[in-house]
Amino acid sequence: MVHGEVQMGDAPALASAQLSTADQDSFATEADVIVVGAGPGGSATAAFCAMRGLSVLLLEKSQFPREKVCGDGLTPRAVRMLTRLGIDSTETAGWARNKGLRVYGGRTEPFELPWPELADFPDYGLVCPRSRFDDVLAGHAMKLGVTLHTGVNVTEPITADDRIVGVRDNQGREFRAPIVVAADGNSTRLAVAMGRQRDEARPMGVAVRTYFESPRAQGEWMESWLELWDGRPGESNQLPGYGWAFPMADGTVNVGLGMLNSSSAFGHTDYRALMRTWLATTPPEWQFDEAHQRGEIRGAALPMAFNREPAYADGLLLVGDSGGMVNPFNGEGISYAMEAGELAADAISEAHSRGVGTPGAERALHAYPTALSSRFGGYYRLGTIFVKLIGNPQIMHLCTTYGLPHRSLMKLVNKLLANLTDEHRGDAMDHLINTLSRLAPPA
Repeated sequence: MVHGEVQMGDAPALASAQLSTADQDSFATEADVIVVGAGPGGSATAAFCAMRGLSVLLLEKSQFPREKVCGDGLTPRAVRMLTRLGIDSTETAGWARNKGLRVYGGRTEPFELPWPELADFPDYGLVCPRSRFDDVLAGHAMKLGVTLHTGVNVTEPITADDRIVGVRDNQGREFRAPIVVAADGNSTRLAVAMGRQRDEARPMGVAVRTYFESPRAQGEWMESWLELWDGRPGESNQLPGYGWAFPMADGTVNVGLGMLNSSSAFGHTDYRALMRTWLATTPPEWQFDEAHQRGEIRGAALPMAFNREPAYADGLLLVGDSGGMVNPFNGEGISYAMEAGELAADAISEAHSRGVGTPGAERALHAYPTALSSRFGGYYRLGTIFVKLIGNPQIMHLCTTYGLPHRSLMKLVNKLLANLTDEHRGDAMDHLINTLSRLAPPA
């Protein structure tokens, strides 16, 4: 079932628990579906496909555990997807639990915004390092029957009549399936090889992060800074970008800084130096300093609002960062990758039931981008407008100074930015946000 060694440091490794001598001697190369990339989107896609009775090859170039640059935060939207996958509380034991956002901006004291109480989503979030989170998802997929091969660096598609029918790795090994999913991240070598180019007009972000051993790890809030300064807030120079600090369960805090390409400083900034400038202004007792830093500052791109399309064509579906599915409102990507994985699995299983290669099966696969657009298209379009506005520091300052103090307005903004509303039975704010998303032309 598994090729390559899967380990998990001090935490129990669900993936490695599946290994046996027989498993290590086998190396499956054919399946109903191939999924390239075992991040949240890839593992979720593989798991949902297996739940629908399909045989799945999940190909991952790295070995587990592997570090991924991420804020490590899971909003209630992501927590809901864990439930839909069947991952129970025993598998998430020890993850840090939080009750909402603490937002800094517009005044000295922060604003505390609890996660909304809704029928469709839980009222709590979680924080877990990606090295652990990804391993849990991959291990869960294996429990459902997915075959995971690690150490497989996919370099190119195998095509027949302009349709992908498999993939080849850097060792020349071939893996074949009538349907392939690219969940291989922002650079997505596979999607690019199949002619999917990035839409430069769509939003793009960049984020850097590191960890600090800090008493802030005892907090119950995911903290964010909508304004960054090089001194006292309001009395010094405002810096581009936004910041965060998410408490971890191990006594550290994931601290990071992000910037959108709507900012004039995007692409012309030393993000690590910018982050150090901001951190130097934080209270000394927080210990966001070099003496308490754990690990280097690392960065990653945030592809947003479906910036690579089409999400399906010629046997290849895009999931997660490969299809630019990060939320432009808040930079969240995990939940959207997992949700896309479930939608992809629906389309793939329907295609198999109709007979892959038939016109009916193709119609089922083309329903995947339609489903994505229906669920996120209008919301992402609103997000592209938001990105353009907050890229201007003056507009951001006006919003934080005059918008944040209004409690009802901030409750609305909290729901909008986190995309947390009830589809039915919601309050007036839910109806407003849902209506705006429906009326906006799809991204």
